[in-house]
Amino acid sequence: MTELSDITPEAYGVGARFTLSVYDSDYVNIILGALKAADSEGLTIETDDISTWITGSEQRVLSYVRDVVAAAAASGAHLSVALMLSRGCPAGMTCELPAGVPAIGADPVALEATGVRARAHWSLYPLLDGGSEGDHLTPILEAIEQAKAEGVYDGLDHGATRLDADLSRVLETVANAWIGVGAVVQHVTTHVTISINSPSINSPSINSQGTPA
Repeated sequence: MTELSDITPEAYGVGARFTLSVYDSDYVNIILGALKAADSEGLTIETDDISTWITGSEQRVLSYVRDVVAAAAASGAHLSVALMLSRGCPAGMTCELPAGVPAIGADPVALEATGVRARAHWSLYPLLDGGSEGDHLTPILEAIEQAKAEGVYDGLDHGATRLDADLSRVLETVANAWIGVGAVVQHVTTHVTISINSPSINSPSINSQGTPA
């Protein structure tokens, strides 16, 4: 049986697929400038005609996403981000796990605050492969309670939990719930749609505590 210590994040299927949409006539320069500003060291990045896939450690993946989005947000343009995080997929293009490999955990993600206010719709999907007897709802409810405790929770909408805080706090909440559930459920995905600099929000900036300024 393969030892857990021998399994790299890439082999375990840790990664993010994201699409950055910028609602501004200068969107090409904004997106390319944001990608250039972000540190991609230690990551494998593949971009196609639809989206970008990033694989590496959880911390590096989320740091990269934070850097790209924060750089684009600095333009002041309204933008949205569709981000899907996945780990522990049992088979597919990005990972091929040996039989018998259980779920593995990871250290929580910690991101420096950006000063960028992010509002988001978030969903978490523990995929209980192999007929697990565990229930999927308990970890979801626990993740929502954690978001409340962190002051990031902003209510429930149809099919999603609303988050509102500094971009880094939103990404930490999403990522750390995904990592936490991933310690007990092998295959976990989470999806978040983030809106920044929306014209319907008067103040795009928030303070370092994650409270609207």
